Amino acid sequence: MLIKRKSIEKEESSRPARKPKYAPVTLSEQEGVRYLHFGTEWVQGAMRIRKPNWPELEYAQQMMAWMLWQPQPRHIAQLGLGTATLTKFCYTTFPDATVTAVELNPAVINICASMFKLPPNDARLQVLEMDALDYVNDPANAGTLDALQVDLYDATARGPVLDTAEFYQACASCLNDDGIMTVNLFGDHPSYARNTKAIKFAFAQVICLPPVHDGNVIAIAFKRQRPIDLEALKLRAAEIVAATKLPAKSWVKGLAAT
Repeated sequence: MLIKRKSIEKEESSRPARKPKYAPVTLSEQEGVRYLHFGTEWVQGAMRIRKPNWPELEYAQQMMAWMLWQPQPRHIAQLGLGTATLTKFCYTTFPDATVTAVELNPAVINICASMFKLPPNDARLQVLEMDALDYVNDPANAGTLDALQVDLYDATARGPVLDTAEFYQACASCLNDDGIMTVNLFGDHPSYARNTKAIKFAFAQVICLPPVHDGNVIAIAFKRQRPIDLEALKLRAAEIVAATKLPAKSWVKGLAAT
């Protein structure tokens, strides 16, 4: 998400009018990859046009690290749709799972459907236009999720827009006892320490993978404490690589280095 790249679109002239409710959704393309922006050079997601269901960015691949412990999830949710990368990958990789994505901006949902190959809602897929805070605070969602992926940034990219201990407690309440949350954080930013502190307050166990080259750090938060058995995780990583081609072995190396 937090990658600087110039938009190929011409900048629209701005008038000193009322501030829009949402930042404008803009696109750029480079070397076969389509990028989503919110009116700035910050990248909010990416899709390789020839591989629309593949998580192109390294941080997005790491957001799937919960697979090391959850081989057969029944319900996966994403807070923040972006380019629907995680939503599409989970929907196609786990055919027996329900996938729910929560996105506040209707323009993001529309452009994902028209430009990023997001399939329509069906019996297994629900894309909800709503506030992520409302979703996690809904009692109907308590204890329903095996995995929760949180990627909530706005156009300024100054850190997650929801970052309090109360928010992360609500996220934890949506997970079942074996549930796992992954969160996209920006390591080289004051928001990182604030978010990690809040996540550790809300979850029994938190591990952060080493930062990727763009500065993103993925936090893995467990609803319950569990041992980190590196040998077992290496075997599971090999299964993930064989089934999905995700670089899961590097995740285990990152866990070993923490």
